[in-house]
Amino acid sequence: MCLILFAYNIHPSYRLILAANRDEFYDRPSAPADFWTSHPQVLAGKDLKEKGTWLGVTLEGKFAAITNYRDPASWKADAPSRGKLVSRYLTGSAGPEKYLRNVVKKAGVYNGFNLLAGDGEDLFVFSNRGDLQKLSAGIYGLSNELLDTPWPKVQRGKKLLKKSLAQKGKELEETLFELLSDRLAPPDRNLPETGIGLEWERLLATMFIKSPVYGTRSSTLLLIGKNRRVTLIEKIYNGGEEPWLTSRFSFPAYERT
Repeated sequence: MCLILFAYNIHPSYRLILAANRDEFYDRPSAPADFWTSHPQVLAGKDLKEKGTWLGVTLEGKFAAITNYRDPASWKADAPSRGKLVSRYLTGSAGPEKYLRNVVKKAGVYNGFNLLAGDGEDLFVFSNRGDLQKLSAGIYGLSNELLDTPWPKVQRGKKLLKKSLAQKGKELEETLFELLSDRLAPPDRNLPETGIGLEWERLLATMFIKSPVYGTRSSTLLLIGKNRRVTLIEKIYNGGEEPWLTSRFSFPAYERT
């Protein structure tokens, strides 16, 4: 993912409201969100190149998502796949804090990342360019820097997400997808300088990204109700103006015994 906006424990009906865009080169092979044959409890898309994922949830309500930390100067060509940090959490038995504390020990071998991991009790974020944090109730934004770094699209996304919280059900879903499709470009003076040049900074500054070779491949909503009902909705674009596939999954998360 390259943009994750989420409201945690502040809506009367939902414990988590998460809206995310996955930005990637169009030619990187991927599979849409579905339950994995190898691990039937996991619902996620799949990166068919490295076999990891960018966002997913399990039947018991564990969830995780990842963004890259943009730092081209420190790029390591031989680093392991960051998507596997998500898939290992979803397929494993460890809770979010224990899992992330293990990730901390080997975080330096990876290129920069921000990893969000939660379950029915807690929510944590860890960046190998920052610290491990347990999150309290609030509205958060995560792009390709640390949590809540005030990039224009993070600030705009959080503002629009806050406005959407008066809604629920279908109205909320429609508003969140509209948010994720936002293409308002900020002025150059507000753009971050991450070492990729002005042309790419401009391209990546909008919430929904579109170019001939790279852009928002999919938009995903993950809603976890206070009644433990999980809803995941994914729209896949892959360079198109309109989604060519929309998938919806809904189930009650069970409690581990």
